[in-house]
Amino acid sequence: MKFIDKLLNISQKNKSWLCIGLDPDPELMPGADVLQFNKAIIEATSDLVCAYKPNLAFYEALGTEGLAILEKTVKDIPGDIPVIGDAKRGDIGNTAKAYAKALFSVLGFDAATVNPYLGYDSIEPFINYQDKGVFILCRTSNKGATDFQNLRTNGLPLYEAVAQKAKEWNIYGNIGLVVGATYPEELKRVRSICPEMPLLIPGIGAQGGDLASAVGYGVDARGEKAIINVSRQILYASKEKDFARAARNMAEKIRNQINDYRNKPR
Repeated sequence: MKFIDKLLNISQKNKSWLCIGLDPDPELMPGADVLQFNKAIIEATSDLVCAYKPNLAFYEALGTEGLAILEKTVKDIPGDIPVIGDAKRGDIGNTAKAYAKALFSVLGFDAATVNPYLGYDSIEPFINYQDKGVFILCRTSNKGATDFQNLRTNGLPLYEAVAQKAKEWNIYGNIGLVVGATYPEELKRVRSICPEMPLLIPGIGAQGGDLASAVGYGVDARGEKAIINVSRQILYASKEKDFARAARNMAEKIRNQINDYRNKPR
């Protein structure tokens, strides 16, 4: 099944465009080991999400044990829920081919984030996995994004040029864009350039992005394809033993807020 079909199916089933970032930080976790923490979060929230998004950095920081935990975590996620590997890979063609194999064939992700800085040949190996999703970094949510992404090239801000290129490269219909909720006007612009493409939207919660704007500007004409990612606000809703229940309550609250904003006239 293609990534986009899997995404649309689960979003309809769970009535959700909420993605939970599985980014376990031992310094913030309430005494549980990482694998058990992830498993508890998944069990508590799997009927409330459209996807999960593990950021590989948190697992790589734990060494070889962390990669084993990542593999087991992916297997703990119900098979009908897409898993987005947040790796932000980007390298020359031969290396990119190995990265794509690692993320898609070895780790089994349904989609991955990639960095377009090296150009098409650094992304092509990912795109060639036609049933997988490829989310290209476009307008990221961090403060330093303006250092490069607003620079003008051929009269356009660089992030708009990336969106235009992504549209050209989307020959298999498996490309999406990463656009931060912290830059709502840019999000609105990207959606106008790529009206049908799925957008992965981080930056809600700890980074200060506005949920109403993220949903209002991020959804397509059908009120879909805006994948709203929330990590810390849900994972660490409680630092006590009730962390899984607290995570569920927060996830349900945000899921419902997203749906309320989707249903408002745009």
